[in-house]
Amino acid sequence: MALRIKSHWNNDEAERSLPEIASALAYIAWRIATDKAINLHCERFLYRDDAQRLAVIGEYLLFLIQIADRLAADRMEAEDRRALITALARKLIEHVQDNSQDLLGPGDYGSPFIERLNVRSGEYAEFQLAADGPSYAFLRHLGFEIQSLMGPGAENRWVIDQVMDKDGYEAYKTFARAFGNLFE
Repeated sequence: MALRIKSHWNNDEAERSLPEIASALAYIAWRIATDKAINLHCERFLYRDDAQRLAVIGEYLLFLIQIADRLAADRMEAEDRRALITALARKLIEHVQDNSQDLLGPGDYGSPFIERLNVRSGEYAEFQLAADGPSYAFLRHLGFEIQSLMGPGAENRWVIDQVMDKDGYEAYKTFARAFGNLFE
């Protein structure tokens, strides 16, 4: 079943601030990342525990932040782009913190996410996002990182293929469509 994402504002006439748009994008990114993590389970890839599942969700979020940054670069000035991506990242850190605390108990889950975001931003900077989507290398990196999180077991050996060939591109398409719709 396809993931349904509401990405149009109730009142089309009202002006939206960048933090409002970022908040909506964060919610959409969380839904997409969660859906893709669930899809891996449905495809018979195995999670060791909730922490591993949350790490996979986090990896998809890091990927989607990079996508948002590239999409914003095509549509806005550098200062607005920075404000949007910063607000998006902050909102996603809140989602990661709240959901991780609910599942794993008290702790600081935001700081490790920020550290991974800083590392991934440098890594993804090497890859291209064209009009038709992320490059092979872009999707391969996402697949590689998720493969690393899922572990070397035989049951998860092909997770990189699932992410590269299907889930990563679908996540991009859904998010890019929502991104465009929120700016209409």
